[in-house]
Amino acid sequence: MKNQENRIVCNINGPILKIKGDGFFLNEMVLVNNKPGEVISVNQNSAIVQMYENTAGFKYGDIVTKTNKPLSVTMKPGLLGQIFDGIFRPLSEFKNKPWDIKITVKPGQFLKEGETFASCIETPSITYKANVPEGVNGKVKLCKENGSYFPEEKIISIETSTGLKELDLTSTSAIRTPLKIKSRLISKTPLITGQRIIDSFFPIVKGGTCIIPGGFGTGKTMTQHQIAKWCDADIIIYIGCGERGNEMAEVLEDFAKIIDPRTGEPLLSRMVLIANTSDMPVAARESSIYTGITIAEFYRNMGYHVALMADSTSRFAEALREISNRLEEIPAEEGYPAYLATRLASFYSRAGFCNNLNGTFGSITIIGAVSPQGGDFTEPVTTHSKRFAKNFWALDRKLAYARFFPAINWAESYSGYKNDLADYFAETISPKFFEYSQQLLNILYEEYSLKEIINIIGEDSLNQSQRDILQHAKKIKETFIYQNAYDPLDTYTSLEKQFEMMEALLQ
Repeated sequence: MKNQENRIVCNINGPILKIKGDGFFLNEMVLVNNKPGEVISVNQNSAIVQMYENTAGFKYGDIVTKTNKPLSVTMKPGLLGQIFDGIFRPLSEFKNKPWDIKITVKPGQFLKEGETFASCIETPSITYKANVPEGVNGKVKLCKENGSYFPEEKIISIETSTGLKELDLTSTSAIRTPLKIKSRLISKTPLITGQRIIDSFFPIVKGGTCIIPGGFGTGKTMTQHQIAKWCDADIIIYIGCGERGNEMAEVLEDFAKIIDPRTGEPLLSRMVLIANTSDMPVAARESSIYTGITIAEFYRNMGYHVALMADSTSRFAEALREISNRLEEIPAEEGYPAYLATRLASFYSRAGFCNNLNGTFGSITIIGAVSPQGGDFTEPVTTHSKRFAKNFWALDRKLAYARFFPAINWAESYSGYKNDLADYFAETISPKFFEYSQQLLNILYEEYSLKEIINIIGEDSLNQSQRDILQHAKKIKETFIYQNAYDPLDTYTSLEKQFEMMEALLQ
């Protein structure tokens, strides 16, 4: 008790507290007035803590309680369809209930870390798989019969080199530490979105990374909504990081109404939403990104393909900047901390197509929105994100304000996965798929150049063939690129239909 009383608040600067006392470790969770915080700096006899809730009412001398564990998330059945805040606290009523558990191991069987020992049906399309925690290896000593159990009930015990280890359906991991895998593979399977400009012109693989930069009102959130609704991922993780509250309300309202064509169930039944809107504490906004990617890793390790939407990474970077300024760190370009690129890299590097410890294959595809001020793609967040993401879907203000969606600028966007996907498209659709898409893109590129000429010397200087290119490019944009999200026939287009449309346009 004496040591606890010696750990007190001695300085308050918004969400940043200076704690007098020792015994802290980096990234440890602490409690101040029963509110959570995280240790972000440790000195000889003091520590710096960032709080995840409002610090109004805090005062000098408030006692700090150690938890002796890092900020973590605990996975268990029933999380799909739920909404959580940036540190994984449920924002809606979460009912803990028993589940029908199937035990997949027997006494005497040797289990290694990451192997599956039990499962249950979480939703009609998702089976929750309980895996042996990292660092646990040994023989099964006891296991219960198949039946109905709460997630926290111990169902098997393993005899390890350090003693008996009892396991249940829950699994806990620190959010800033990636979960262990067997190996990372090169993905050659596309994440099919049903959006023609993406699938045909700028495709992305399962396990790939992509950024969607665009100014205010260009459709970043709407583009992510469309991908979340129609992509062929098994699980969707949607992170509202510093965005407006009404946008998250729209996500909940829309996704609850959409019926998943694969299962007939609401789309929300295979989603997890992390909400840290602009009016919530800034420190929790920074952690929400890591909370979302850790949940994605749990489902990936079960053998599922996960698509993670981060909206937006610019608000994540702004949270880093605010906390860094309060810590009085030396700022880098535009006031962002010098470690901005490192933090972005640590996020995007957790994507990938993986061979899991239990022998399954899973992937995490990261699609991050970027909100550059004034639409300036040379600002630090966009520039650094381009280094770590292989796809770049640049949104165009003029297209968006002309109500042309998706407002992806084909002249500035690119995909780094076309070579990896060439065999897939050739075998499943046609060897000419990318040939046709490149021909259409060449027409659009030529039109882009011709418009620059027109702006200088006028349209009268063009010959007939150049005028034909303008007409053909207009037809490509209006019939192929433009896609009406509210039309039930046009909101999603299969790869086969996309190929037929390209073939018709070229004829």
